[in-house]
Amino acid sequence: MTSMFSDRIADVPKSFIREILKTTLNENVISFAGGLPNRDLFPIREIKEACNKVLDLFGAEILQYSTSEGYEPLREWISKRYRDHKGITVDKNNILITTGSQQGLDLIGKTLINEGDHVAIEEPGYLGAIQAFSLYRPVFEPILMDFNGLRTDSLKPALEKAKIKLLYTVPNFQNPSGVSHTDQNREEVARLLMGNGTLLIEDDPYGELRFSGERRRSYFDRLPGMTILLGSFSKIFVPSFRIGWIVAPDNLMEKLLIAKQASDLHTNYLAQRVLYQYLSDNDIDLHIRRICEKYRSQKNAMVSAIKRYFPEQVRCSNPDGGMFLWAILPEGIGARAVFDEAIKDNVAFVPGDPFYVRPIKANTMRLNFSCVDEATIETGILKLGAILKRFAV
Repeated sequence: MTSMFSDRIADVPKSFIREILKTTLNENVISFAGGLPNRDLFPIREIKEACNKVLDLFGAEILQYSTSEGYEPLREWISKRYRDHKGITVDKNNILITTGSQQGLDLIGKTLINEGDHVAIEEPGYLGAIQAFSLYRPVFEPILMDFNGLRTDSLKPALEKAKIKLLYTVPNFQNPSGVSHTDQNREEVARLLMGNGTLLIEDDPYGELRFSGERRRSYFDRLPGMTILLGSFSKIFVPSFRIGWIVAPDNLMEKLLIAKQASDLHTNYLAQRVLYQYLSDNDIDLHIRRICEKYRSQKNAMVSAIKRYFPEQVRCSNPDGGMFLWAILPEGIGARAVFDEAIKDNVAFVPGDPFYVRPIKANTMRLNFSCVDEATIETGILKLGAILKRFAV
């Protein structure tokens, strides 16, 4: 009997993280599993004022269809932000507003990936990118990571073995690991990619959430013409508006725009206008500083608790920003088995397995600190440490 489903969708698994989140709906569960911004920091009053203002001033205009590229003043704001905060020159015409950066990944897949193309992705890698690209049936080439970034001893042989069309990376406070590529690592990666035709996708949803250390130079600046940038307002504003963007060269932007038109015509126009009004009337940098201060305190609480309660053999990242820590357990301890025990004690995290493109029983785990207060972090890490010590015996 012929299946009603396409081969394409049959190959893509459900989001393991979304399935885990169902187990955390119980209010008694201490959840380090989510990847959500802290809802207590959403600027609700300011958003309400922006909504009222744009409706009062512009009425029916903002409830009509709009351009596929996105609201021009918003694209100009993003262009200026790159110039003023990152020293990058990006023309507004090379910016496409997307329905979240997740749609940006899908549009890149539609536009660039043929079945069988080789796509390199850091390992562990962002699950949303793995899902989005899997629909287009590439051959994934996993590139190992360490706490300095992409391992060049893994990237170099991958580039020599096959024609890599795309390399996907989250170089700032990566999801899931929290790792940022060092400047030296970025230089080495850029040197390997220079002139070989591989496009680098630099996804940067967390880059503004730096609470210590120094900003690092973008791949976009190191590999001009070879880098596609992805950005998002979800982590510095609110995720429900689903506003992200792609920065791409002229020839690629034309094709991405066609893919966007075929997908949804344009990103929610009312949300774009409300966002732009908020940005015009408020100090976004002050808001980002509030977020960073909160996340710094939460991260420090988690790192401190891990040092006290986890077995000494467990290695953890200690990021300068973002929302995640990454724990590497001793060999032989499977993170899913630890999860099964932890959830019995009302503690949740994400085992590392879904962040790999190859089947693996991972001894790694992702811990989110952005949505849990310091006292709850202490309690949850204490419980998790006790479970890990039982496994480490």
